[in-house]
Amino acid sequence: MADNYISTETEKGKINISEEVISVMVGAAITEVEGVDGLANTVGNDILDFIGKKNLSKGVKVTLLDDHITIDVLILVTFGCVIADVAAKVQNAVAGAIEAMTGLSPTVNVHVSGVSFPKNKQ
Repeated sequence: MADNYISTETEKGKINISEEVISVMVGAAITEVEGVDGLANTVGNDILDFIGKKNLSKGVKVTLLDDHITIDVLILVTFGCVIADVAAKVQNAVAGAIEAMTGLSPTVNVHVSGVSFPKNKQ
């Protein structure tokens, strides 16, 4: 993914932003949304979490088609939260972060891949 760039032209030259940078921005924005318990995991990301390395781009897919960015995020919602409300907050947070940091207006698709329940501490 690091070899793919989102590019824009300005009067002073070209600006290239790595899709990985966009993914990390998205992951950081999502962590601020109440009701999101996390991004969807893969086995590789579980290993990174286990050894203490955060991967803020897990569960995020960035697609560029005809100069338009589409972002797909896979989230886990905390049990007891209204899923539609949490998803809408994620859309707003992600779109706002990307617009503020890049000046680009993305389409944000939220996929709720699960609900997390409180862990019993014994």
